[in-house]
Amino acid sequence: MSLSTPRSLRALLLSHELAFVLLMVLLASVGGAWAYFWQQSSKESIRLAELSTTAQDLRTDLYRQIKEVSVARLMERPDAQELYQRYADAIEEKFNRLRGIAATRDEDHAIQAMSQAYRLIQQDMLRLFRNPYLLNRAVRLRLLDPAFEQAMVGRFERAFRSLQELIRAQREALNRTTEQWTRLAPVVIPLPILIAVVLLVLSRRSLVRGFVRPMQSLMEGARRISNGDLATRVEPDGVEEVRQLAEALNQMAAELEQSQAALLQAERQAALGALVPVVAHNIRNPLASIRATAQVLDEQATAGELMETREAIMETVDRLGRWVNALVSYLHPLKPRLRECTLEGMLRDVINLLQPRLDEKGISVDDRQARGETPVLADRDLMEQALYGLLSNAVDASPAGATLHLSVSTRPGGDVVLVMEDEGPGMPFTPRPSDLEPGPSSKRFGTGLGIPIAFKVCQTHGWELVFENREEGGTRVTITIPREAATRQDSAGNNEQV
Repeated sequence: MSLSTPRSLRALLLSHELAFVLLMVLLASVGGAWAYFWQQSSKESIRLAELSTTAQDLRTDLYRQIKEVSVARLMERPDAQELYQRYADAIEEKFNRLRGIAATRDEDHAIQAMSQAYRLIQQDMLRLFRNPYLLNRAVRLRLLDPAFEQAMVGRFERAFRSLQELIRAQREALNRTTEQWTRLAPVVIPLPILIAVVLLVLSRRSLVRGFVRPMQSLMEGARRISNGDLATRVEPDGVEEVRQLAEALNQMAAELEQSQAALLQAERQAALGALVPVVAHNIRNPLASIRATAQVLDEQATAGELMETREAIMETVDRLGRWVNALVSYLHPLKPRLRECTLEGMLRDVINLLQPRLDEKGISVDDRQARGETPVLADRDLMEQALYGLLSNAVDASPAGATLHLSVSTRPGGDVVLVMEDEGPGMPFTPRPSDLEPGPSSKRFGTGLGIPIAFKVCQTHGWELVFENREEGGTRVTITIPREAATRQDSAGNNEQV
C-alpha cells in the first residue's frame, strides 16, 4: 500500500484507515496462527496420549483375559464363560475407542492388525472351552506355561509395538514442529510491533507532509495577511482541500491588495478634496488681510501708520507660517516609539510648560485625582505635544480665576481614563477625528490644528479622544486608554514599537 501524499483529504484519511486495518489484520493473523498452532498441537498431543493409553489398557485387558480365563477354565469354575465374555466386551469397546481416536491411515492399519491378532487369540480361547480333552495333565501344564502365552499373543504384540512405534514417531514430529515454532517466537512476536512502528511512521510522515505542514503554512500566511501584509502568498501544497484553501487565500489577498490600493487612492483623493478648501481658506484669509492692509496705504501715510501696517503684515505672515508648519506636522506620518512612562508624569510636564500662562490668567489646576503613577506605553514626545494642545485650548477658553480639573482613573476592565475639564463657555462645535476645518475660535495666535493633531496622536496610540460640553459649563475632554493599548509590547519584548 502506497502512503505517498494523496490527492484529497479523504484519500489521506482512507490511507491511514487502511494502514491501521492492515495492522489489525496482521496482528490478528499472527495471533490467530499462533493460537491455532498451539491448539492443534495440544489436541494432537492429547489424542496421541489417549491413543497410547487406550492401546496399553487394551493390551493389559488381553493379558488378564488370557490368564484369568485360562485359570478359571482349568479350575472348571462355572463363571469361566461369563468371565471370558466380560473381558471380550471390554476389549471390543477399547478397539472401538481406538478406531474413533485414530486420525491417520497408518494408525487404522495398526489397529486393524491388532484386531486381527486378537481374533486369532479369541479362536484359541474358544478351543479351551470346546476341547473335552483339555483337562488332562499335560494340557493343564501347557496352559500354565508362560511360553504358551507368549506364542498365543506374539502376533498381537507385533501389531501393538507397531502402533506404539507409530505413536512415538508422531510425537517426535510434533515435538520438532513445536521446537521450530518456539525458535520462531523471538522473531514472529516482535514482527507485528516492528510493522506497526513502520506503518505509524509512514502514516505520520504522510499526514505531516500532506496536511499538517501545509495547514501550518496556510495559517501563517493567513496571520500575516490579517496583520496587513497583503503581498503574502501561500504555496499551494498538500492535499487537494488544503491546496484549494491556499489558492482561495492567495486570491483573497490579491483582491484585498487591489481593493486596498483603490481605497488608498480614494482616500488620497478624498483627503486632498477635504484639504484643498482648508488650505484655500487658511491662505486666502491672511492674503486678503495683507491685501486690504496694503490698499489702505498711500503716500500721505505717517511713519506710525506705516509701522502699524508693517507689524500687521508681519503678524499675518507669521500666523500663516505657523499654520503651514502645523499642517505639515499633521500630514507627516507618525511613527511613535512606545516606551513605558506614567500618564501623570506627562501631565505634570505639560502643566509646567503652561505655568506662565496659568499664572498670567490666575487659573489653578486641581490635580488631586491625578497624582498617582499610572504606567502606560506611549511616545512621550508626541503625547505631550497632544496634551499640550488640549490643555492650551482649555487655558485659552477658561476665564481668569477659573480652575482646570484633571483626573486619572482605572476602570474594572483595566482601561485607563484621563479626564480634563475647564470652566469656559463650552465648544460651539463637536470636533471629529477626520476634520481639518477649524471651528469658530477667538484665539489670535492659534492654527486650528491642535485638536486634529491630538486626534491623530491618540489614534496612532490606539487611544480614544472624546469632546463634550459639561452641563454646568465648560468642556470635558476624555482620553480612554484600552488595557491592550496600555500594556502591549512589541515582539522583541523591549517595550518599544516603531
